[in-house]
Amino acid sequence: MSDHQLFLAVFLGGKDTPRMKAWMAMPEDERRAKEHEGIAAWKAWVEQHKASIVEMGGPLGKTRTIGADGVTDTTNRLTGFTVVRSASHADAAKMFEGHPHFTIFPGETIDVMPVLPIPAG
Repeated sequence: MSDHQLFLAVFLGGKDTPRMKAWMAMPEDERRAKEHEGIAAWKAWVEQHKASIVEMGGPLGKTRTIGADGVTDTTNRLTGFTVVRSASHADAAKMFEGHPHFTIFPGETIDVMPVLPIPAG
């Protein structure tokens, strides 16, 4: 697979989006049923693409931002990540079409970008 390159898929969503608000407004038993459906669909997606998954990744927790002024707690829309190997950017993106992140769960989008080589110094 040396002609394939790595792609980072970043799952995006937010606590204040209409999709998340609707998710949280669901009766608990209905939400739990959707969670089970989503987990099963996610596992099926993994099984379908397991040959291309380099790092399964996972959900992301609270964020701390580090800069010249120090460390601060912050919020962003990053909710998870996965690393895949693919022949092209287009093919990598196609892997995530119809993904449970946004078809079942209240996630919004998935950004897929190439992992570029570190420039030689």
